[in-house]
Amino acid sequence: MQSFDLIIIGAGPIGLACGIEAQRAGLSYLIIEKGTLVNSLYHYPANMTFFSTSERLEIGGIPFVSNNAKPARAEALEYYRRVAETFQLNMRLYEGVKSISACQPGGYEITTEKSQYRTANIALATGFYDLPVLLGIPGEELPKVTHYYAEPHPYYRQKVVVVGANNSAVDAALETWRKGAEVTMVIREAGVGERVKYWVRPDIINRIEEGSIRAYFGSELLAIRPLEVDIRTPEGMVTIPNDFVIAATGYQPNLDFLRNTGVELSADGKFYPAYNPETQESNLPGLYLAGVVCGGMDTHVWFIENSRVHAERIVRDIVERRSQG
Repeated sequence: MQSFDLIIIGAGPIGLACGIEAQRAGLSYLIIEKGTLVNSLYHYPANMTFFSTSERLEIGGIPFVSNNAKPARAEALEYYRRVAETFQLNMRLYEGVKSISACQPGGYEITTEKSQYRTANIALATGFYDLPVLLGIPGEELPKVTHYYAEPHPYYRQKVVVVGANNSAVDAALETWRKGAEVTMVIREAGVGERVKYWVRPDIINRIEEGSIRAYFGSELLAIRPLEVDIRTPEGMVTIPNDFVIAATGYQPNLDFLRNTGVELSADGKFYPAYNPETQESNLPGLYLAGVVCGGMDTHVWFIENSRVHAERIVRDIVERRSQG
């Protein structure tokens, strides 16, 4: 069984940053990822543009040069591949973690789908994009429903319902409408989300006001059937014909994985994990949290640009403890 000073779970940008810092500090390390490199970014919509500028997405001191100030998804995938190759990061891709168990007198044993490892320390950088927030309504399991919008072409000349009013929902509504879909938005709030990208927000508001995209505000999708959907609106129940539903209802971290590992979560419904903000160490000794996972259900707190420093904190704490014996 292979042993390491640090095993990093998750090969997103922050997991890669942890690997880079470990390598620079002379630690033996391994990055384990259940999917491909930067798996969450890979599953972003094909035409997505980041809110952040390219320099704020940089890791490891490698410049991120993009065609425009705000890079596109394809540019980000190319950049992070280049980072992984530059540092020749030690990774195991397509290898999901099944369990983590504590060892005596210290450290952990990790069992994956393919192997077992021992490590003195763990950095969980698992993000939040893998589990959608479900609607919990009849028909959500139908094949015409997706929580992961990819590209607009399949929706040409189709009746599409988009649930939500933040960036993912707005991008899906605008792109599918521009490619020939008949789009209806179902929005729980009274208006379009305040966090929508500032250069996109006027576009969606204008399309709704002119009637190109229909929007039901203060409304809920109640049921989905093969040929229609039910919407509860302030004026009463509405049933409309429908071919596809894009449920852009957000995503959440794998809370069960955190609980089963032993990480304490807050009881306020936000499920904030317990950790020391100076070192990123959780309530479990030698088990650290990095990136978006630190925010629990509040997934708009941590981003690539403001959590890159987590990697430095984690490795610094590990090195300091080793030097103290």
